[in-house]
Amino acid sequence: MKSQFKYAVTRCSFLLAVVFTTLCTTVHAQVADTAQKAPPLKVKKTLYGLASFYANKFNGRRTASGEIFSQNKFTCACNVLPLDTWIRVTNLHNGRTVIVKTNDRLHPRMKRIVDLSKAAATKLGYTGRGLARVKVEVLGKKPPQAN
Repeated sequence: MKSQFKYAVTRCSFLLAVVFTTLCTTVHAQVADTAQKAPPLKVKKTLYGLASFYANKFNGRRTASGEIFSQNKFTCACNVLPLDTWIRVTNLHNGRTVIVKTNDRLHPRMKRIVDLSKAAATKLGYTGRGLARVKVEVLGKKPPQAN
């Protein structure tokens, strides 16, 4: 009786292993096919949302791109755009614009679109309020020509 039970358990274990391996291989192949066929994601050229500015405690710390953060440089943090992307940020309240480079990331739960350095926020004129509705235009990876 015990030997029949051991045989049945061994056979069931073998069959389960075969079925599991087959399913895993099939699912993996389907995922790989889907990944190859999916078109590359493109970032919108214009984004709208809220902007904030860095707290002073981040001055001198290393950013996600490896640069040292300075409140006096025209840089920003953004979770939507790739690092080292140049963008034009426009304050929708007063129409002021500034061109900055994304060199850092926001906290993952942050719902704001961009977090600017103090120099950039001052140029846009919203340091007194802390937040501003902005339009973000993607300029590309190359630094824009100085006007």
